[in-house]
Amino acid sequence: MARRYTVLIADRSSGVVRRLTVSLRAVALTTTSVIVIPLLIGFGARWGTQSERHQLQTMNGVLEIENSNYRETTGELTTQIQALEGVIDELGARSALDPAQARAMAKLPAVVKAKAAGGTAQANAAISNVISTSFVSPEDTFGVLRSLLQGLESRLRNVRKDVERQEALAAATPSIWPAHGWLTGTFGGRSDPFTGEPGFHQGLDISTEKGQPVYATADGQVDSASYTGDYGNLIVLRHDFGLATRYGHLSRFNVSPGATVHRGDVIGYVGSTGRSTGAHLHYEILANGKLLNPLQLLTQPANR
Repeated sequence: MARRYTVLIADRSSGVVRRLTVSLRAVALTTTSVIVIPLLIGFGARWGTQSERHQLQTMNGVLEIENSNYRETTGELTTQIQALEGVIDELGARSALDPAQARAMAKLPAVVKAKAAGGTAQANAAISNVISTSFVSPEDTFGVLRSLLQGLESRLRNVRKDVERQEALAAATPSIWPAHGWLTGTFGGRSDPFTGEPGFHQGLDISTEKGQPVYATADGQVDSASYTGDYGNLIVLRHDFGLATRYGHLSRFNVSPGATVHRGDVIGYVGSTGRSTGAHLHYEILANGKLLNPLQLLTQPANR
Protein backbone atom coordinates (compact mmCIF):
# COMPACT_ATOMS: atom_id res chain seq x y z
CA MET A 1 0.00 0.00 0.00
CA ALA A 2 1.40 3.38 -1.01
CA ARG A 3 2.36 5.73 1.74
CA ARG A 4 0.23 8.81 2.19
CA TYR A 5 1.05 12.04 3.96
CA THR A 6 -1.28 14.60 5.51
CA VAL A 7 -0.40 18.30 5.37
CA LEU A 8 -2.15 20.60 7.88
CA ILE A 9 -2.80 24.19 6.84
CA ALA A 10 -4.04 26.47 9.66
CA ASP A 11 -5.48 29.97 9.29
CA ARG A 12 -4.50 31.86 12.48
CA SER A 13 -7.00 34.59 12.04
CA SER A 14 -10.00 32.31 11.75
CA GLY A 15 -8.65 29.17 13.44
CA VAL A 16 -9.68 27.05 10.49
CA VAL A 17 -7.48 24.03 9.85
CA ARG A 18 -7.42 22.36 6.46
CA ARG A 19 -6.01 18.90 5.78
CA LEU A 20 -4.34 17.96 2.50
CA THR A 21 -3.51 14.31 1.98
CA VAL A 22 -1.02 13.44 -0.75
CA SER A 23 0.71 10.27 -1.76
CA LEU A 24 4.49 9.89 -2.03
CA ARG A 25 4.16 8.95 -5.74
CA ALA A 26 2.31 12.15 -6.56
CA VAL A 27 4.93 14.20 -4.73
CA ALA A 28 7.72 12.39 -6.57
CA LEU A 29 6.03 12.88 -9.96
CA THR A 30 5.41 16.54 -9.29
CA THR A 31 8.97 17.10 -8.12
CA THR A 32 10.37 15.21 -11.11
CA SER A 33 8.20 17.22 -13.49
CA VAL A 34 9.32 20.48 -11.95
CA ILE A 35 12.98 19.50 -12.43
CA VAL A 36 12.89 17.53 -15.70
CA ILE A 37 10.61 19.71 -17.84
CA PRO A 38 12.88 22.78 -17.70
CA LEU A 39 15.82 20.54 -18.48
CA LEU A 40 14.02 19.11 -21.51
CA ILE A 41 13.07 22.59 -22.67
CA GLY A 42 16.68 23.66 -22.34
CA PHE A 43 17.97 20.67 -24.25
CA GLY A 44 15.35 21.21 -26.97
CA ALA A 45 16.27 24.85 -27.32
CA ARG A 46 19.96 23.97 -27.52
CA TRP A 47 19.31 21.31 -30.18
CA GLY A 48 17.18 23.76 -32.18
CA THR A 49 19.95 26.36 -32.00
CA GLN A 50 22.58 23.86 -33.16
CA SER A 51 20.32 22.72 -36.01
CA GLU A 52 19.67 26.29 -37.10
CA ARG A 53 23.40 27.05 -36.86
CA HIS A 54 24.17 24.01 -39.01
CA GLN A 55 21.62 25.15 -41.59
CA LEU A 56 23.12 28.63 -41.62
CA GLN A 57 26.62 27.20 -42.09
CA THR A 58 25.39 25.02 -44.96
CA MET A 59 23.62 27.99 -46.57
CA ASN A 60 26.70 30.15 -46.14
CA GLY A 61 28.82 27.50 -47.89
CA VAL A 62 26.36 27.39 -50.79
CA LEU A 63 26.38 31.19 -51.04
CA GLU A 64 30.18 31.27 -51.03
CA ILE A 65 30.24 28.78 -53.93
CA GLU A 66 27.59 30.79 -55.80
CA ASN A 67 29.49 34.03 -55.20
CA SER A 68 32.70 32.42 -56.41
CA ASN A 69 30.97 31.18 -59.57
CA TYR A 70 29.34 34.58 -60.00
CA ARG A 71 32.67 36.39 -59.73
CA GLU A 72 34.33 33.89 -62.08
CA THR A 73 31.58 34.15 -64.71
CA THR A 74 31.43 37.94 -64.40
CA GLY A 75 35.20 38.10 -64.77
CA GLU A 76 35.12 35.95 -67.89
CA LEU A 77 32.37 38.05 -69.49
CA THR A 78 34.19 41.26 -68.59
CA THR A 79 37.42 39.93 -70.09
CA GLN A 80 35.63 39.00 -73.30
CA ILE A 81 34.02 42.44 -73.45
CA GLN A 82 37.37 44.18 -72.93
CA ALA A 83 38.97 41.99 -75.61
CA LEU A 84 36.23 42.83 -78.10
CA GLU A 85 36.51 46.53 -77.32
CA GLY A 86 40.26 46.28 -77.93
CA VAL A 87 39.72 44.59 -81.31
CA ILE A 88 37.17 47.24 -82.29
CA ASP A 89 39.61 50.00 -81.34
CA GLU A 90 42.33 48.32 -83.40
CA LEU A 91 39.99 48.08 -86.38
CA GLY A 92 39.12 51.73 -85.96
CA ALA A 93 42.80 52.67 -86.01
CA ARG A 94 43.37 50.40 -88.99
CA SER A 95 40.61 52.14 -90.91
CA ALA A 96 42.54 55.43 -90.93
CA LEU A 97 43.56 56.03 -94.54
CA ASP A 98 46.43 57.96 -96.02
CA PRO A 99 45.06 61.49 -96.63
CA ALA A 100 45.99 61.40 -100.32
CA GLN A 101 44.32 58.03 -100.76
CA ALA A 102 41.24 59.29 -98.95
CA ARG A 103 41.05 62.27 -101.30
CA ALA A 104 41.26 59.99 -104.31
CA MET A 105 38.50 57.75 -102.96
CA ALA A 106 36.31 60.77 -102.26
CA LYS A 107 36.43 61.70 -105.95
CA LEU A 108 35.21 58.32 -107.16
CA PRO A 109 31.78 58.27 -108.82
CA ALA A 110 28.86 57.71 -106.47
CA VAL A 111 28.01 54.42 -108.18
CA VAL A 112 31.46 53.07 -107.29
CA LYS A 113 31.35 54.23 -103.67
CA ALA A 114 27.85 52.82 -103.31
CA LYS A 115 29.19 49.33 -104.06
CA ALA A 116 31.55 49.64 -101.11
CA ALA A 117 29.07 51.30 -98.75
CA GLY A 118 28.43 49.52 -95.48
CA GLY A 119 25.37 50.92 -93.77
CA THR A 120 25.94 48.90 -90.60
CA ALA A 121 26.01 51.52 -87.82
CA GLN A 122 23.51 49.94 -85.50
CA ALA A 123 25.08 48.31 -82.45
CA ASN A 124 26.10 51.49 -80.61
CA ALA A 125 22.57 52.46 -79.50
CA ALA A 126 21.90 48.99 -78.15
CA ILE A 127 25.20 49.02 -76.26
CA SER A 128 24.37 52.40 -74.74
CA ASN A 129 21.01 51.09 -73.55
CA VAL A 130 22.67 48.06 -71.98
CA ILE A 131 25.26 50.15 -70.17
CA SER A 132 22.54 52.36 -68.64
CA THR A 133 20.71 49.35 -67.15
CA SER A 134 21.03 48.98 -63.36
CA PHE A 135 22.29 45.76 -61.82
CA VAL A 136 19.65 44.36 -59.43
CA SER A 137 20.65 40.70 -59.07
CA PRO A 138 23.31 38.32 -60.37
CA GLU A 139 20.86 37.14 -63.02
CA ASP A 140 20.34 40.76 -64.11
CA THR A 141 24.08 41.32 -64.15
CA PHE A 142 24.69 38.24 -66.27
CA GLY A 143 21.89 39.29 -68.61
CA VAL A 144 23.30 42.79 -68.99
CA LEU A 145 26.85 41.54 -69.57
CA ARG A 146 25.71 38.95 -72.09
CA SER A 147 23.63 41.57 -73.92
CA LEU A 148 26.61 43.90 -73.97
CA LEU A 149 28.83 41.08 -75.22
CA GLN A 150 26.37 40.21 -77.99
CA GLY A 151 26.11 43.89 -78.93
CA LEU A 152 29.88 44.19 -79.14
CA GLU A 153 30.13 41.01 -81.22
CA SER A 154 27.54 42.41 -83.63
CA ARG A 155 29.34 45.73 -83.73
CA LEU A 156 32.66 43.97 -84.32
CA ARG A 157 31.23 42.11 -87.32
CA ASN A 158 29.85 45.34 -88.74
CA VAL A 159 33.03 47.33 -88.12
CA ARG A 160 35.13 44.55 -89.64
CA LYS A 161 32.93 44.49 -92.74
CA ASP A 162 33.14 48.28 -93.07
CA VAL A 163 36.91 48.29 -92.63
CA GLU A 164 37.36 45.45 -95.12
CA ARG A 165 35.17 47.23 -97.67
CA GLN A 166 37.04 50.48 -97.16
CA GLU A 167 40.40 48.75 -97.47
CA ALA A 168 39.23 46.94 -100.61
CA LEU A 169 38.02 50.20 -102.15
CA ALA A 170 41.27 51.94 -101.21
CA ALA A 171 43.29 49.13 -102.82
CA ALA A 172 41.15 49.26 -105.97
CA THR A 173 41.29 53.06 -106.37
CA PRO A 174 43.87 54.11 -109.03
CA SER A 175 45.72 56.82 -107.16
CA ILE A 176 49.40 56.84 -108.17
CA TRP A 177 50.99 58.09 -111.38
CA PRO A 178 51.59 55.18 -113.75
CA ALA A 179 54.98 56.44 -114.94
CA HIS A 180 57.64 59.08 -114.32
CA GLY A 181 57.65 61.78 -116.99
CA TRP A 182 55.94 64.90 -118.28
CA LEU A 183 52.22 65.38 -118.73
CA THR A 184 51.82 66.19 -122.42
CA GLY A 185 48.17 65.30 -122.97
CA THR A 186 45.15 65.77 -120.70
CA PHE A 187 41.65 64.32 -120.58
CA GLY A 188 39.04 66.01 -122.73
CA GLY A 189 38.80 67.93 -125.99
CA ARG A 190 41.92 68.57 -128.06
CA SER A 191 43.15 68.60 -131.67
CA ASP A 192 44.06 65.25 -133.17
CA PRO A 193 47.91 65.11 -133.33
CA PHE A 194 47.77 63.48 -136.77
CA THR A 195 44.94 65.30 -138.54
CA GLY A 196 44.65 68.51 -136.54
CA GLU A 197 40.88 68.07 -136.39
CA PRO A 198 38.96 68.51 -133.13
CA GLY A 199 38.83 65.33 -131.10
CA PHE A 200 38.42 63.92 -127.63
CA HIS A 201 41.36 62.56 -125.66
CA GLN A 202 40.23 59.67 -123.43
CA GLY A 203 43.06 59.76 -120.91
CA LEU A 204 46.45 61.21 -120.07
CA ASP A 205 49.69 61.16 -122.07
CA ILE A 206 52.87 60.95 -120.01
CA SER A 207 55.99 61.45 -122.12
CA THR A 208 59.28 59.85 -121.04
CA GLU A 209 62.08 57.77 -122.45
CA LYS A 210 61.36 54.46 -124.11
CA GLY A 211 61.82 51.52 -121.77
CA GLN A 212 60.87 53.41 -118.58
CA PRO A 213 58.76 51.25 -116.21
CA VAL A 214 54.97 51.48 -116.13
CA TYR A 215 53.30 50.85 -112.77
CA ALA A 216 49.93 49.41 -111.82
CA THR A 217 48.03 52.27 -110.19
CA ALA A 218 45.87 49.98 -108.01
CA ASP A 219 45.48 46.35 -106.99
CA GLY A 220 43.76 44.23 -109.60
CA GLN A 221 44.00 41.50 -112.19
CA VAL A 222 45.42 41.60 -115.72
CA ASP A 223 42.40 41.42 -118.00
CA SER A 224 44.45 41.55 -121.20
CA ALA A 225 47.98 42.27 -122.43
CA SER A 226 48.09 42.37 -126.23
CA TYR A 227 48.47 44.54 -129.32
CA THR A 228 45.20 46.48 -129.78
CA GLY A 229 44.89 48.81 -132.81
CA ASP A 230 45.62 52.48 -132.12
CA TYR A 231 46.65 51.68 -128.53
CA GLY A 232 49.52 49.48 -129.71
CA ASN A 233 50.69 47.19 -126.93
CA LEU A 234 47.91 47.63 -124.38
CA ILE A 235 47.43 46.33 -120.85
CA VAL A 236 43.97 46.40 -119.26
CA LEU A 237 43.71 45.91 -115.49
CA ARG A 238 40.43 45.05 -113.81
CA HIS A 239 39.97 46.34 -110.27
CA ASP A 240 37.17 45.77 -107.77
CA PHE A 241 33.98 47.84 -107.68
CA GLY A 242 33.75 48.18 -111.47
CA LEU A 243 37.02 50.08 -111.90
CA ALA A 244 39.50 49.45 -114.74
CA THR A 245 42.70 51.05 -116.04
CA ARG A 246 44.37 50.97 -119.48
CA TYR A 247 48.06 51.43 -120.32
CA GLY A 248 48.81 51.97 -124.03
CA HIS A 249 51.69 52.31 -126.51
CA LEU A 250 53.95 50.02 -124.44
CA SER A 251 57.21 48.72 -125.83
CA ARG A 252 56.75 45.38 -124.03
CA PHE A 253 54.79 43.64 -121.29
CA ASN A 254 55.90 42.50 -117.86
CA VAL A 255 52.68 40.64 -116.97
CA SER A 256 50.38 38.05 -118.52
CA PRO A 257 46.56 37.88 -118.62
CA GLY A 258 45.07 36.53 -115.41
CA ALA A 259 47.96 37.64 -113.21
CA THR A 260 47.25 39.44 -109.95
CA VAL A 261 49.02 42.76 -109.49
CA HIS A 262 49.36 45.24 -106.66
CA ARG A 263 49.68 48.99 -106.68
CA GLY A 264 53.23 49.91 -107.66
CA ASP A 265 54.05 46.65 -109.50
CA VAL A 266 55.86 47.09 -112.83
CA ILE A 267 53.48 45.80 -115.50
CA GLY A 268 55.24 46.99 -118.66
CA TYR A 269 57.55 49.53 -120.26
CA VAL A 270 57.01 52.80 -122.09
CA GLY A 271 57.09 52.66 -125.88
CA SER A 272 55.60 54.18 -129.02
CA THR A 273 53.59 51.32 -130.51
CA GLY A 274 50.28 51.86 -132.28
CA ARG A 275 49.06 55.35 -133.24
CA SER A 276 51.78 57.35 -131.51
CA THR A 277 54.04 60.29 -132.35
CA GLY A 278 56.75 59.41 -129.81
CA ALA A 279 57.62 57.49 -126.68
CA HIS A 280 54.91 58.03 -124.07
CA LEU A 281 52.32 56.24 -121.96
CA HIS A 282 48.65 56.65 -122.68
CA TYR A 283 46.67 56.07 -119.46
CA GLU A 284 42.91 55.74 -118.91
CA ILE A 285 40.57 55.07 -115.99
CA LEU A 286 37.07 53.65 -116.38
CA ALA A 287 34.26 53.18 -113.86
CA ASN A 288 31.56 50.74 -114.99
CA GLY A 289 32.75 51.25 -118.56
CA LYS A 290 32.63 55.07 -118.43
CA LEU A 291 35.79 57.12 -118.79
CA LEU A 292 37.00 59.23 -115.86
CA ASN A 293 39.48 62.06 -115.80
CA PRO A 294 42.58 60.38 -114.28
CA LEU A 295 43.82 63.70 -112.89
CA GLN A 296 40.97 63.61 -110.36
CA LEU A 297 42.41 60.50 -108.76
CA LEU A 298 46.17 60.72 -109.31
CA THR A 299 47.38 62.19 -106.04
CA GLN A 300 50.56 60.22 -105.33
CA PRO A 301 53.89 59.72 -107.12
CA ALA A 302 54.50 56.57 -109.15
CA ASN A 303 55.84 53.35 -107.56
CA ARG A 304 54.67 54.16 -104.04
